[in-house]
Amino acid sequence: MRSLADSIQAVCDAMTEGDPTPSAKAVTEQEPVKEPDIPLEKVRMVLAEKSQLGFTTEVRGLIQKYGADKLSAIDKAYYADILKDAEGLGNG
Repeated sequence: MRSLADSIQAVCDAMTEGDPTPSAKAVTEQEPVKEPDIPLEKVRMVLAEKSQLGFTTEVRGLIQKYGADKLSAIDKAYYADILKDAEGLGNG
């Protein structure tokens, strides 16, 4: 009985004193979420709807805010921002 207890103690000591086994690290790095490309036609449609609702001046202001005089001259990188700004038209 004593021998069994000594063996168990030896195993416990070995488990607690031993080098920790390298655990598999979870890959937590995530690729940056890339927003899907927003087509010009979608932006044009949203702005046209806002214009038809009476926000023509504001729509024109949005386009100028992004440094252009027409929608097609705006860099597509700003389309998401323009849509977000357009959502605010008439809501505040």
